Amino acid sequence: MPEAKQIARPTPYASKADFGQIFHEDMNGLYLLSFLLTADREKAEQCFVSGLEDAVDGSPVFKEWARSWARRAIIQNAVRVINPRPEEGNGRSRSPSANGNGETLSAELPVEIAAVLGLEPFERFVYVMTVLERYSDQECSVLLGCARRDVLAARTRALQQLGSAVELHFRQLSRASAQNPALHESRTSVLELPVARFAASVN
Repeated sequence: MPEAKQIARPTPYASKADFGQIFHEDMNGLYLLSFLLTADREKAEQCFVSGLEDAVDGSPVFKEWARSWARRAIIQNAVRVINPRPEEGNGRSRSPSANGNGETLSAELPVEIAAVLGLEPFERFVYVMTVLERYSDQECSVLLGCARRDVLAARTRALQQLGSAVELHFRQLSRASAQNPALHESRTSVLELPVARFAASVN
């Protein structure tokens, strides 16, 4: 009786090539995530490269989880690089700002990104992780090594500060459009600010 041929079945786990492809295809999004967390271009590149290395050399991951795992690797590296910590007692951030040229960065970036970069490190991490990346408060607190109440308080502060940034930008834009009606259409870009898009889901 002829021996039955064994059919090679594809592995359910993501390979090194799979992660390489993900980091290549999602390069802009993964770098932006790293930049929003670190608020520093050099550190963002560092976290991007380290995230790729960790994803490739880490524990096996199911293929369907590979993209979310890649983003998690970026977040974990950013946490290690910045080490954002709440201050004892009130949850306020006590980490120094991740970059020393925030004003220069803000001047050359879209208002949406500049507003997030303007947050204190701990508030910025909590906002990006729980609002933009949709991590649970519990998972965020574990990754940041803090209490869940610190996450809740930091997100509230972040949303308040981002809301103030939106209001200020609207006022500035209104004054500018009053002088130049052609600028009126640019107001719609502010509506894409993450706080306006996600605030309802976290209140």
